Amino acid sequence: MSIVTLHPILGAAMAGGISIDFDKTFILQMIIFAGLIVVLKPLLIDPVLRVFEEREKRTDGARAEARGMQEQAGELLRRYEKELEKVGQVASRERDLIRGETSKLEAEIIGEARAVTNRMVEEGRRKLESEVASVRSEIGTQSGQMARDIAQRVLGREVR
Repeated sequence: MSIVTLHPILGAAMAGGISIDFDKTFILQMIIFAGLIVVLKPLLIDPVLRVFEEREKRTDGARAEARGMQEQAGELLRRYEKELEKVGQVASRERDLIRGETSKLEAEIIGEARAVTNRMVEEGRRKLESEVASVRSEIGTQSGQMARDIAQRVLGREVR
């Protein structure tokens, strides 16, 4: 038994001719299909398309918002860096100013210390010179007396 004899449609297809018949069932199937499209479009297809569209809008909106926030963050960073640079410049000027004032103050203190030291040294020299002079005059007056005492001891008699 061959396949052609077992199934009549398959046998007809293999023999070379299939006839398609447009009868009432085909028209009924087309009407049901059109009815389903008319009914399902507003109930199922349109809401799903709206959900997809809303999701895309939200995604695009979130991306745009993220880009805007990134730009804003970049601008804030640039302003921060500019302000930081300005603060650094002001701090540098203030540091230089304070260094200058400190150098002036240091020079004044050192000058005053030198002046005081010089005065103290001069006063010490004067005191020393006056003490040396008084010791010399005392030695001068005592040297005569000592010379007499030495001479008296050496000679064993009184010397005038």
